[in-house]
Amino acid sequence: MQIQVFQNNPLQVNTYILYDKTREAVIIDPGMSTDSEKKAIAKFIKCNDLKVKYIIATHPHIDHVLGAGFSVKAFGAPLWMHEGGLQRVYSHCVAYGVAFGIDCEKEDFPQPDHFVADGDEICFGDETLTVLETPGHCAGSICLYHHASGSVFVGDLVFRDSVGRSDLPTGDMQQLADSIQNKIHPLPDSTIIFPGHGPTTTVEHEKNCNPYFYRES
Repeated sequence: MQIQVFQNNPLQVNTYILYDKTREAVIIDPGMSTDSEKKAIAKFIKCNDLKVKYIIATHPHIDHVLGAGFSVKAFGAPLWMHEGGLQRVYSHCVAYGVAFGIDCEKEDFPQPDHFVADGDEICFGDETLTVLETPGHCAGSICLYHHASGSVFVGDLVFRDSVGRSDLPTGDMQQLADSIQNKIHPLPDSTIIFPGHGPTTTVEHEKNCNPYFYRES
């Protein structure tokens, strides 16, 4: 599986494009906001002859879904997310944008085409992503685990040496800690963590260095 990352919008969200030799692809966290960011994604898709099968949001905060409407229209792919964040977060995207100084009134936020749940498998090409429900940062938060490559796409659950904030509406620090303990900590130490912001890390590194990461006694 190939992984391409773009940093998008003022909050520098990591938008991931995953694809393999079949040329089928998924876009994780379509955060592009400017014309140049949208063109860069479209150019990459076209130059690599990719067919986008799904657009997936790890959670519905505004910085992770700014380009959802563009992506659905440009690539003809359905938008998938967890239903838990639909009414309490995703439906308030414009208000969240104002709060974070992001002008998104001209953006389109289409209704999701499909809701995912814990344990669901998302297949594209020869690849399979497993959905892990991981509330805590906000309602509707998920991670996507790719067993074959030992990779997990965690949205804003975990960052290198830190974790996502839990002080925004629907956030809960105890839920966030439980999600890490129950869903991320048990993964093999070699698992590569692809966060929603910042550099990649590994489960082993976070066990050793992250003060918020659950440790076994």
